[in-house]
Amino acid sequence: MFCMAAQSLGYKVALLDPEADVPAASVAHRHITADHLDAAALDALASCVSGATTEFENVPAAALDHLARTARVAPRAASVAIAQDRVREKAFLDIHGFAVAPFRVIEHDDDVSGIDPQLLPGIVKSARLGYDGKGQVRVRTLAEVERAFAALGRQPCVFEQFLALELEVSVLVARDQTRRSVTWPVVENRHRDGILDVSIAPARIAPELEVRARDIATRIAAALDYQGVMCVEFFLTKAGDLLVNEIAPRPHNSGHFTIDACVTSQFEQQARILAGLPLGDTHQHTPAAMVNLLGDIWYADETAAVAREPDWSAVLAHPRAKLHLYGKTRALRGRKMGHVTCLGSTHDEALATAQAVRRTLRIPGAERL
Repeated sequence: MFCMAAQSLGYKVALLDPEADVPAASVAHRHITADHLDAAALDALASCVSGATTEFENVPAAALDHLARTARVAPRAASVAIAQDRVREKAFLDIHGFAVAPFRVIEHDDDVSGIDPQLLPGIVKSARLGYDGKGQVRVRTLAEVERAFAALGRQPCVFEQFLALELEVSVLVARDQTRRSVTWPVVENRHRDGILDVSIAPARIAPELEVRARDIATRIAAALDYQGVMCVEFFLTKAGDLLVNEIAPRPHNSGHFTIDACVTSQFEQQARILAGLPLGDTHQHTPAAMVNLLGDIWYADETAAVAREPDWSAVLAHPRAKLHLYGKTRALRGRKMGHVTCLGSTHDEALATAQAVRRTLRIPGAERL
């Protein structure tokens, strides 16, 4: 999606990725197949680009530092290094006064005993390489915390207290080289099994919460001296508190609705920033509900062993449903394969189409939107 957005602005795109069949390879002008830390491959990439970015927060910051020797890099390695490590991220947010859920860092077995039992139940999250529910274990007792830490390889982790939540929301913020920032409307997110299921934009929250969330996201980007598109995910508690959950230093799944519902998509904005162009208008012109398409729907039922492509014509029979397939070659349960953005003149119209699409594809929970 980034490649296509950059190409629409007249740019050519080179890609470095260790896998040969990644979706971007089908649209990029050049694909260098190598590890992200392969120095020769990074030099080859740097030799043919004037700017470099990342669409995945787990690309090593050292790779971005290497590219920055000769190319413009956005986001910069220092920003990515903080956001890709939950321990550093929590410390950064805490030091800068951004409210987060109560947490404790676990780096050794002895750290578990220092957790106040009053904070339980909670969740243990690996500090690095966790996303879409991976690297996370729910816990109810200190014994379960110990087992979770062991199961995650005794690598640095963060324990986080479970809170009574009203909603989970997110804000996309874009910040350019002149330190100008813009945000898109706040997005309301629904998850299933730790993976984003549906995003509703704009979020159905009070105007003052909208203003507060956008302001916090803008201030976090400034504190990071961030350049590029970034997503800040929030917990909205039943008590009305807005807590920062995590930072994603890249265009984000919850921002895919911007392709069809906003003047400027998150991907076009990332390309504009990388090229040193003026920021685009982030106005949302149409209410939207985005439905994630996981590999599960390629299987007729839970016992099916063979993947079968869904009937996309049935999805597109809904006139205001916009189908986006990512070109991934293998459908796996829990793997993001695409999304459908459902548009409407009102929230209710967009949600009605989203519910109908989910029923068509037999995605559970259509009635809960």
